[in-house]
Amino acid sequence: MSNFPQRVRDNILPLSENQTVSEAFDEWVFAEETIDHEQPVEVCQLCQQEDLRYHFLIENELNGNQLWVGSQCILRFEVGVFEEGRKLSPKDAKRKLNQIYQRMRFDACIKALERVVATENTEILTNAWAYYRKNGNLTPKYAFVVLWRLQVHKIDHSPTFFKISLKTARHQANLADMDRSRVHLIWPALTTSQRVIAQKFGHTPPTEQDTAPSS
Repeated sequence: MSNFPQRVRDNILPLSENQTVSEAFDEWVFAEETIDHEQPVEVCQLCQQEDLRYHFLIENELNGNQLWVGSQCILRFEVGVFEEGRKLSPKDAKRKLNQIYQRMRFDACIKALERVVATENTEILTNAWAYYRKNGNLTPKYAFVVLWRLQVHKIDHSPTFFKISLKTARHQANLADMDRSRVHLIWPALTTSQRVIAQKFGHTPPTEQDTAPSS
């Protein structure tokens, strides 16, 4: 890559040994460390992109300098990503970073579930927490209860992070039989294909008013 933004040059060159940007990036690797700031409040120290929730640490192998960046900068500028001592191809690097990203989203969901269970220790919430830990997703019924109670208790969470399973006929039947207001509550957690299924069951997409938090 030859066209590097000036802000990238200004941030990477003073921390590198080489003074050619493309060669400087050859010194840097993903350090296998990440931070979830829980809110999109951080800045990429490389490209200066704002509103980042997740930081990925990159390190200069020659001098130990470090930068906290967004995952897209690692891919865009081909910072080295390794696995078992082998430098990954761009495709495999993207796969690994996506796996890390999904793991952080999973951990965020678990943290939110633990908070709501600590606040309201009911059997259904405890079961939903155990189900999510085991399966990495929620049934439609569990999803409604979880997202509803998180909203009621004003516990910070991202509805889109939660995954919902519609793989079984029973789960699809649960969705088909749901009240419209409940479907609208879990709508952000449904994938595009799951929303199509919901619409086939006669559910309509929520309006902005439908998804607004209750006062």
